[in-house]
Amino acid sequence: MGTTIRKTKISVRNIGAVCWKQVKDTFKNKAIFIQFVMFPLMAFLMENAVIMDDMPKHFFVKLFSSMYIGMAPLVAMSAVLAEEKEEGTLKMLMMSDVKPIEYLLGVGGYIWAICMAGTFALGALGEYQGEELVAFLSIMAIGIIASLLIGAAIGTWSKNQMMATSLCVPVMMVFSFLPMLSMFNETIRKMARVAYSEQISIVINRLGEEGQYIKSESIVIILINIAIAATLFGWTYRKGGLSS
Repeated sequence: MGTTIRKTKISVRNIGAVCWKQVKDTFKNKAIFIQFVMFPLMAFLMENAVIMDDMPKHFFVKLFSSMYIGMAPLVAMSAVLAEEKEEGTLKMLMMSDVKPIEYLLGVGGYIWAICMAGTFALGALGEYQGEELVAFLSIMAIGIIASLLIGAAIGTWSKNQMMATSLCVPVMMVFSFLPMLSMFNETIRKMARVAYSEQISIVINRLGEEGQYIKSESIVIILINIAIAATLFGWTYRKGGLSS
């Protein structure tokens, strides 16, 4: 007896259409748009407004970079999914032959790209060049993926925007504020080491130092965080799917 293997074809055209839809929706939804520009703008203002003799070089760029990772992609992804579920847009897209994987790639790819644009702005403010710039962009790119997966899990689990906000706010506050709080408290620093945003903060603060500034511990912890986030998203998707 033969075995039939069903192959799922991914349409680049559908992914592009979902991406373009998100581009137009971003400028309509100011609450989401501000997530992408808030931290680069705050870093620019604070870098030029606060000058102290004992302050580390580009202190605010490093601080806001790790906070940016823990907030912007996570909030944006959960908000987009929850909003479109509540408005019935997702159900319409599924009926229009857009596959769930195409939708997720379109939305996630767009948010990842626009967050990377903000990362480039932060990199320019931090005056990173050459190898340091590549390391900065790379570690931020990986962190954005982790946050996107967490945001996708929250958005998939939520039935409406209010529920998504209720779930997203405490999670976002943990990942975005842990790097800042760990600077001032040793106990928090020890606990925060298991979070990907804290490890990204550690790597960013090591940039410019001599020797290996990306330790294997940071990579392992970040990858474990991504694996947990992917598993959580997979579980929420199996429970309810996107359009329910």
